[in-house]
Amino acid sequence: MPNSTSDIREAVRARALEEGFDVVRFVRAAAPRDTATRLSTFLEQGFHGTMEWMERNADRRADPALLWPEARSIVVLGANYAPDHDPLDDLKQRRSGAISVYARGDDYHDVLKKRLKRLAGFVVGTFGGDAKVFVDTAPVLEKALAQEAGLGWQGKHTNLVSRDFGSWLFLGSLFTTLELAPDEPEVDHCGHCRACLDVCPTRAFPAPYQLDARRCISYLTIEHKDHIPREFRAAIGNRIYGCDDCLAVCPWNKFARTSREARFAARDALNRPSLSDLARLDDASFRALFRGSAVKRIGRDRFVRNVLIAIGNSGNPALAGEAERLLGDPSPLVRAMAVWALSHLVDKRRFTELSAEHMPLEKDTAVRDEWTVSA
Repeated sequence: MPNSTSDIREAVRARALEEGFDVVRFVRAAAPRDTATRLSTFLEQGFHGTMEWMERNADRRADPALLWPEARSIVVLGANYAPDHDPLDDLKQRRSGAISVYARGDDYHDVLKKRLKRLAGFVVGTFGGDAKVFVDTAPVLEKALAQEAGLGWQGKHTNLVSRDFGSWLFLGSLFTTLELAPDEPEVDHCGHCRACLDVCPTRAFPAPYQLDARRCISYLTIEHKDHIPREFRAAIGNRIYGCDDCLAVCPWNKFARTSREARFAARDALNRPSLSDLARLDDASFRALFRGSAVKRIGRDRFVRNVLIAIGNSGNPALAGEAERLLGDPSPLVRAMAVWALSHLVDKRRFTELSAEHMPLEKDTAVRDEWTVSA
């Protein structure tokens, strides 16, 4: 039985690596430096958009000690999900949809939660105390904790960057009542590099280390539940769930190695899927295709909304039929984007004919407005 903090740390680290984690570090259960100020500024500026959940329990989000006062230490863990190719290459395939790397395999929440629960059972069963585990399931600022624990640093794009894994780490945390010595925090290694800021198609970074989520393609295609503003649609390209641009261009990715976890690898059906096939998804086929995937959380209507934007950006008139078929879809989100897609794929005469046929029957104000503005 280990009888020192150092022995316990090494035992926990060894078990975590056995469970499939790639990096394991320790930090005190206390607020990371400057976190409360940065979070408060982010919320005050409205950069969180419609993600009201970020406002709730903001104090507990900034300080783990308020989330669980009994916690004394946090084990911060990372799992490598690096892809086997540059995801920016997928943006050139305009007849296919680009799904963010993290969502092409099994839902990482499910994979990591099972590992964390087994690790928590080991810690409590072997060393006593109590433990709680989190993977995006509570108000925990995991990137800030990861920097404080030394897994990496929050780059100018606000995402975590690792010297060993580049941009591609899933994060999870195990809170424990045990007193464990913390690791040293990581320092910022971004230097003068601006690659992540300059590549953003929608200019979502008002300044280094600041993200305006309202302009972020990941936010717009995943978190945003309403019609996507017209000013961003062309820039979305063929990205139908999330965006990897700022992650993919990071020079530190030269040290990344393709993930060894088969469940994080892209499913065949989610690797450059056909836009025409995706446009034909009804609710049942959507749920079947994305069973066990993170994509399922946005539902069929928002997903097809995104697909139609990609169809409109494809420059391929052969896809106009898919958009035309969806003009009668039950969802206003889908109908509106079908109108927008057609305005980019058919000539003015055909668009006028479709407008005369469908607009008099349209009862949704937003969809009617889309017909008018797109004309």
